[in-house]
Amino acid sequence: MSDEKKKQQKGKINIELDEKVAEGTYSNLAIINHSVSEFVVDFVSIMPGTPKSKVKSRIILTPQHAKRLLKALADNVNRFEKAHGEIKDYEQPNIPLNFGPTGQA
Repeated sequence: MSDEKKKQQKGKINIELDEKVAEGTYSNLAIINHSVSEFVVDFVSIMPGTPKSKVKSRIILTPQHAKRLLKALADNVNRFEKAHGEIKDYEQPNIPLNFGPTGQA
């Protein structure tokens, strides 16, 4: 293998995506809590007429990765809006949350 190909492969990360994870999980609510060492993002799917909802997925990030995620999301939303127009932010009624410490959605 040439030195050039070795250099190209050295900077790449091989990421696998299994079928179950590739299906994804629908979420229409994210609850974010943090401590000095981590951010915890709980993804919830709330359906109308359902009195109870469960956390579908939890992601735990370091503060540095949370900031990178914030920047990546902002960049992607900006690109999406340039291509498809502004994303409307409709007013949502307050959803009472009765688990865990207080956070921001």
